[in-house]
Amino acid sequence: MKKKNFLYSLMLLFLLVSCSKQDDGVQLPYDYSVVQEQDIKEVVESAAWKSKIVADGITWKYYQFPQIFESRQYVNMFEIDLSKGYKIEIPYVRSGFLKTSEAATAKDALIAFNGSFFNTTSGGSTTFFKSEGQVVNQTVSGFTPYRENGAVTIDASGRPNIVQKPSGGWSAVVEPVALAGGPLMILDGKELSQQDVDFNSNRHPRTAVGLTSSGKMIVVVVDGRSSQSQGLTIPQLSQLMAALGCTSALNYDGGGSSTAWVKGSGVVNYPSDNGKFDHEGERGVATVFTVKN
Repeated sequence: MKKKNFLYSLMLLFLLVSCSKQDDGVQLPYDYSVVQEQDIKEVVESAAWKSKIVADGITWKYYQFPQIFESRQYVNMFEIDLSKGYKIEIPYVRSGFLKTSEAATAKDALIAFNGSFFNTTSGGSTTFFKSEGQVVNQTVSGFTPYRENGAVTIDASGRPNIVQKPSGGWSAVVEPVALAGGPLMILDGKELSQQDVDFNSNRHPRTAVGLTSSGKMIVVVVDGRSSQSQGLTIPQLSQLMAALGCTSALNYDGGGSSTAWVKGSGVVNYPSDNGKFDHEGERGVATVFTVKN
């Protein structure tokens, strides 16, 4: 009997330690045999979102879903009315690292969120980036194509668009500003099929940008690597963006990079780079989106 009690206590201790490690930010397993039966649009529309008007035409919403995609998820969302004429900029560094919060403060932004993929050793974008009509970076050699198969472009009037990579390459983009990322998830109102690779099929923190037919820009930052928020796969993120009304949507850098910032509130999501579910785990990146007057 004493031996059985000892083994039971040992198993209980193991489970407690395992759970605490999950809270600190590890990649949580996902059972792909579970069939998603929820109507995601219905779940999103019926959620008790907490909402704040950041400025006329800019709404910040957030909610911790107790059950969506068979998991708990903490989601921040920005809804930007593009008819209001807000200025969308992409501050960047060619080398080294730039925190989303630092770029936002320097630009006196209303909201900000992280941009695309970067060199984690030396800094600087690893995907195509064009600013003020000048190419800052070409996509680095050997970069996985499905992570740079789309881009957010900004035309001369300041209007954003989401485009697929041209067959002739990014040099064919005429807009003065373009930042490549991927996977491209939705185009022309249709969700796109995705490659069956770990980057797409594992749950991670994610950052995505979408556009609606009603002239709004939707930004979603989903936290992950925690029992409080497990993160999403790319197909799940695509479904979420579609449920939010996006007719085009693009994934950007995620993981520890995923960051959402609001003026007066600071970092409002739970960046995972410090392995804790708090607001302090922000990672320096290479490109940042800021929205300002």
